[in-house]
Amino acid sequence: MDLKQLQYFLCVVDQGSFTKAARMLDVAQPALSRQVRLLEVELRQNLLTRTGRGVVATEAGKLLAQHGHLIMHQVDIAHEELDKLRGNTGGHVTVGLPTGLSKLLAVKLISEVRTRLPNAQLSVSDGLSVSMQESILNGRLDMALLYRPQPSPDIDTTPIMKEELYLVYGSCNAGKNSPITLRDVSKLPLIIPQRPHEIRNVVETKMTEVGCKPNIMLEVDGVSAILDVLATGPGYAILPLYAVAIYSKLSRYHFQPIISPALESTLSLATSSKRQLTSTQKAVEEIVLEICHDTLVPAIEREMKDLTTELRTITNSTANA
Repeated sequence: MDLKQLQYFLCVVDQGSFTKAARMLDVAQPALSRQVRLLEVELRQNLLTRTGRGVVATEAGKLLAQHGHLIMHQVDIAHEELDKLRGNTGGHVTVGLPTGLSKLLAVKLISEVRTRLPNAQLSVSDGLSVSMQESILNGRLDMALLYRPQPSPDIDTTPIMKEELYLVYGSCNAGKNSPITLRDVSKLPLIIPQRPHEIRNVVETKMTEVGCKPNIMLEVDGVSAILDVLATGPGYAILPLYAVAIYSKLSRYHFQPIISPALESTLSLATSSKRQLTSTQKAVEEIVLEICHDTLVPAIEREMKDLTTELRTITNSTANA
């Protein structure tokens, strides 16, 4: 099996398009198609199916992609270890960050890697935890910060922190700022992200446990977009406080702690248990953990303390008025 053909095939599968893959690999599309076709001829199976929106892997293609990512990972390890014999250190590392935290972490991570690992190639992407966990399993990501990763023998996780979710709403609704039960929350018209967003998963799971389900008024993805809707109209959302502070001003909203039960989400660093990390990937993993423990967690704790004080001030001002 030709490694270049395998690399080309994996890129097409990951991009879902010959055009995008050719652009990424900097090769002509006919040459790319020919190499993938030669691989299919050698294996005597169709690996890809063309659709109106691109290409998707057949069952044989999915199986080859699973093995192919592992094979190319081992090739990367071999290259890195051989380079170390010549005194060179480097390698490629892909890191996934939750959309809500990428604004806080991406720049710091890039800066630290450039300083400590100048020969390393770092790729940072953001996304939903469910899709990023899948990307770890199929080899597209080396590691990712995930909210509530699904239990799997193929995933190793290191817990980072827990965060509490609050009921959030705008001035169109009467503000109470007192605790509210999850069952009462289920009766309110919610503005909530689509599945498989981690907040949606937490809400639906916990409501099912207490025998109710969310009353969904509107599905909106993205904290910023949800807050814009809340600021100009009716509806309620369930969000972490610090996320609100990142994208808007607290004084524009009301907040209520959710109880019976409280809603929490755990952030963890996840890697594949089936693929050995290279020395460069291990070094980046240590940097990510360091940034989380030394920068992210203290920053959020400070912010939460400030938020609590500000909320108390807002509540007192409303009561006095």
